[in-house]
Formats: sequence, structure tokens, C-alpha cells
Amino acid sequence: MRTFRTLALTALASFALFGCGRKEAAPPPPAPAVSVATPLRETVRDWDDFTGRFEAAENVEVRARAGGYLQAAHFREGQMVRKGQLLFTLDARPAQAQLAAAQAQAGLARAELRRAESLLAAQAISREEYENRRSAAAVADATLRARQLDVEFTRVTAPISGRISERRVDPGNLIAGGTSAGDVLTTIVSSDPIHFVFDASEAQLLKMQRQAGGVDAAPVQVRLQDEAEYRWDGAVDFLDNAVDQTSGATRLRARIRNPNGFLKAGMYGSARMAGAGAYQALLIPETAIVADGARKVAYVVAADGQAQSRPLQLGPQIGGLRVVRAGLRPDERVVVNGVQRVRPGQKVQARNVAISRGQPQAPSAPVLPAAPASTGSIVR
Repeated sequence: MRTFRTLALTALASFALFGCGRKEAAPPPPAPAVSVATPLRETVRDWDDFTGRFEAAENVEVRARAGGYLQAAHFREGQMVRKGQLLFTLDARPAQAQLAAAQAQAGLARAELRRAESLLAAQAISREEYENRRSAAAVADATLRARQLDVEFTRVTAPISGRISERRVDPGNLIAGGTSAGDVLTTIVSSDPIHFVFDASEAQLLKMQRQAGGVDAAPVQVRLQDEAEYRWDGAVDFLDNAVDQTSGATRLRARIRNPNGFLKAGMYGSARMAGAGAYQALLIPETAIVADGARKVAYVVAADGQAQSRPLQLGPQIGGLRVVRAGLRPDERVVVNGVQRVRPGQKVQARNVAISRGQPQAPSAPVLPAAPASTGSIVR
């Protein structure tokens, strides 16, 4: 009897232990919560991006047109000067003395010519003698005009309007002038308008030339290295006539207004040049785009809550949004937040939101880099 009781107790203990070891099946995980939005529809314009440098539209080395003793400078270094403004004066006394001698010589030659005319009328001199005196009078008059110019050239005036540099020769020095090898006294660069020069690759050039309107007078916007927005407007006014065989690039130039002289020659800038005309486009946040091997895809949520992937053909970036050229319909709900939790064919809990233009999106997935040579802008 005792043995039977012992066996029964052992069996009950084993059953209790077996019952304690059993576990109930875990419930399925809840569907991930995501935010979805329909693509934003906007009228956009494509831009090609470039880097370039500002150059003065006019750059002049100021030289005296006659040599001599530099007497005075009449400008403040670095100031804006007007065309025709007096910059330097040379000692005019040697030129004035030569002018006086030329005046005397010209007066004598004219008097001799008048006497020769009277003698010729009386047939007292030959026709040849008369021609010689008339020629001498003409030479004297030409010499007089040259000496008058020498006096004028002792005043060095600004050949263009612009900002003047420092003086390179101080008053008290003797200078050479009258040739391209003469002493450079200072330089002047024009400020308004100013040129922005940049290079386009052969592929970019072909693309631009095939677009409606081509390159001529294409709008250009420039921003400086410390600026977030493109605030300097202009248009292309020059396209070089050949592609450089070494670099494969072509030089372009835009004319930029610079009324207050803020832009300086030599500054670097980032530019964008408008492409073809404006067009209707769909835009989604960069955070909604993920890499699937070599493809770029976005996830859309169907009416039954199932997520599906859509291969995308992407366009330029506009702020935090990316143009989608193909792959989405305007009415599809795109996952814009929580995309890292989504798998194709998976059910999700979708919360509808709206895509805001210019509003930064919370980074819920790795952000794809913008296309290096193409951006866009919304046309308002």
C-alpha cells in the first residue's frame, strides 16, 4: 500500500512539473505604425549646378601716356572713381616749354607760307618753293598738336568707372609712359555689372543645347560660400566657341548686377543655370526614398494596409524634397516616416499626414545625396 502511494505521489509531481513547463504561444507583433502622405504636386524648373569665379567686366592697368616727373596723386586708394576723374599729375613744365617752342615754329611757318603765296602770285618764286613752304607749315602745325597732347597727357585720368587699387608709384618718381611697357601707376576694375565665369562639361553642354531656348540668355543664379540662398541673379551672355580638349569643358559667362559693389573679382560662388521650361512634378521627402540594390524605391500603402515597394525614376532635389519623374501616382500614399520598419507585403498602421514644402523632415532613414549637377526650384 505504501508503495502504491509513493508511485501516485511521484506521478502527480511529474504531471505538475510538466504542466509548469508548458508555455502559451506568443501573440503576433503589432503592425508597425508609419506616417503616409500623397506626393506634393508643384510646378518646378530644373537647374544645372556649377562652381565658378567672379571676374571684372573691365580691368585696366593705368599708365601715363607721356613720361616725366610724377608730381601728385589725386585719389584715395580703394575708392570708387568715375571715368575721366583726375588720378595723377606729372610736372607739366617740360611739356609746356616744348609747346611754346612748337607754337613759335608753327607761327613762323605760317608767316613764311603767306609770303610765299604773295611771291607766287607775283611769279617771284617757283611753284616748288611754294610747295616746300606749305609742307613746312603743315609739319609745324602737326608738331604743335603733338606738343598740346603732351601737355594734356601730364594729367592721368580714369579710363573707366570702377574701384581703384593702391598706387604703385609714389609722387616724386620719374616714370616711363607712352607705351605698353610704361610704368603701371595703379589698376581699376569695374564693379557693375560683374561677370561670373564657370565651366560646363561636354555632357552638360549637349543637354543645354538640345533644350528649348538653348544656352543664350539662360537665367543664372549665384550664391556665395556663406549664403544659403541664391540671391544674385543674371543671365548667360557668353559661350566659348570650342570645347577644351584637355579638360573636356566649355567656358560660359554670366552677367550679374552688382549695384553696391559687394561682389569682388576673384570671389568663388556656386551657380545654377535654368534648364528647360517649367513642368508639373510630384515631390516626396528624401527620407521616403530608400536604396534597394542599384534601385531607389519608396513604399506605398494600399487600402488594405499592405505596404508595397515602387521603383522610382528620380529628378532633381528641391530643398528637402525630391522630384519623382516616374514610379508614383498622384493618389498613392507614400510612407514618409517609419520607412525603416516597413517590409514589402507587410501590414502597417498608416497615419495620414501632409508633405510640407520647405519644412524639414525628421530623418527616419538614410538620406540620399542630391544629384551633384542638377537641382530644381518650385515656380510660383
